[in-house]
Amino acid sequence: FIRDRHIPCFFAYQLHRQPELYGRILPALGENVYISIDLDGFDPSIMPAVGTPEPGGLGWYEVLSLLRLVTKNRRVVGFDVMELLPIPQTAAPDLLAARLVYKLLSYIFLDNPLPC
Repeated sequence: FIRDRHIPCFFAYQLHRQPELYGRILPALGENVYISIDLDGFDPSIMPAVGTPEPGGLGWYEVLSLLRLVTKNRRVVGFDVMELLPIPQTAAPDLLAARLVYKLLSYIFLDNPLPC
């Protein structure tokens, strides 16, 4: 489907090996962007509380850098964060998801302040 429709797709292993691919992400986006974050895309060393852990997934700062790049250069019209599968007695993954939402909201409003 991705190949047939020529949909730009960037995989974590590609971004690890070829950081210059970050420069190809923005041109693949429209002016208005909806961001959907699947927590499965994070490396399980920092996000084990998902249904399908992705060994070699993205790290915290990689994701924040990408989100910052997008919010600085595009208008984010909405977002969601999905696939958190809480682990009893383990708060760190829940905190990561909450902080991710906080950071993304901060980036969006920093770059597109609400009119007074």
